[in-house]
Amino acid sequence: MKRATVYLDEDLHKALKLKAIESDSSLSDIVNQAVRYTLGEDLDDLINIETRKTEGTLPYETFLKELKSRGQI
Repeated sequence: MKRATVYLDEDLHKALKLKAIESDSSLSDIVNQAVRYTLGEDLDDLINIETRKTEGTLPYETFLKELKSRGQI
C-alpha cells in the first residue's frame, strides 16, 4: 500500500470521520472504496462509449421536429 496526502474540505473530512466511526472502518478504507467505485464507473463509461461508437447520430433539429410531430412538445 502507498501513502498519499489528500486535502479535503473540512465538512467532507468531518463526514468521513463520522462515517468511519459508524461503519467501524478507517478513513483510508472509505477513501479506497470510493476511489475503486469511481474508477469502476469510469471503466463502465468507457466500455459503453466504445460499444455505442457504431450508433448513428440524430441532429438536434431533426429530433425536435420528431418530438413536435408526436405532440410531445
